[in-house]
Amino acid sequence: MKLKQIKLALVAVVATTFFLSCSSDKESDTNNNTPPVAKTEIALSTSATLGSYLSDKNGRSLYFFATDANGQASCTGGCEALWPAFSVDNLTADKLGAGLTLSDFASITTTSGKKQVTYKGWPLYYYAPVSASDGYGNGGVNTPEAAGKTTGDGFGGVWFIAKPDYSIMIVKSQLLGHDGKNYKSDYTVGDGLTTYFTDGKGLTLYSFMNDNFQKNNFTNADFSNNSVWPIYETNKIVVPSILDKSKFSVITVFGKSQLVYNGWPLYYFGLDAGVRGANKGISFPSPGVWPVPVKDMPLAI
Repeated sequence: MKLKQIKLALVAVVATTFFLSCSSDKESDTNNNTPPVAKTEIALSTSATLGSYLSDKNGRSLYFFATDANGQASCTGGCEALWPAFSVDNLTADKLGAGLTLSDFASITTTSGKKQVTYKGWPLYYYAPVSASDGYGNGGVNTPEAAGKTTGDGFGGVWFIAKPDYSIMIVKSQLLGHDGKNYKSDYTVGDGLTTYFTDGKGLTLYSFMNDNFQKNNFTNADFSNNSVWPIYETNKIVVPSILDKSKFSVITVFGKSQLVYNGWPLYYFGLDAGVRGANKGISFPSPGVWPVPVKDMPLAI
């Protein structure tokens, strides 16, 4: 009788062991089939002086270039070594950090055939300064900035940290009027780059020579002419670090907020049609009546 009980106990132990083993194997198989979590490729970092800005998955800063006025990468040749293009394959929403939206991103192909990520129309770059030589033939190579560094911001007055909330940006571009002629910075006909202000997406802004200090003299009370020269309607003042933020202000125009620089109310030109890089308004109705705002423009009176 005792022998029979022992045999039954052994059978129960074997059955239990087999059941647990199968359960463990099944659980292991399930874990092995769990898809990997997508890694964040672009995130927002924060600086005490610059605020929120874009960085890659390793915390390295990303930048905008002022001469990319039309949304195409103009950093070519030797420039590419100092400012390498930022690229991500198959960027999806789950690869973005908190506060970033996939629809703000796109990609372009550079003249050298590289894929480059853009943000709100701005191609994105790293900064890779040349390291110092150690005297033994080492060094003197382009080395990407370390994580958390923002030393490329303001470089040459044309490179700026990539922020998500600029209300003003700076571009350096040829002025091409509504009349089809190229203009220089003094609004005489000719070729030459002008450095001027746009909104955060690179759309050209203008001032009106007949306005007064913080006084819009163009817009009708019913906004019936607003489609011709739309006011730049915002109450945000987020500008590149090389600009004096105190020179910007906001006025109220018939119930709407309009951004002002150095006393000059800022506008768009309707016939630019929201095209990045277009600056047709500089010759309409004649050159100089609606100039683009620039850093050193005189104070309005």
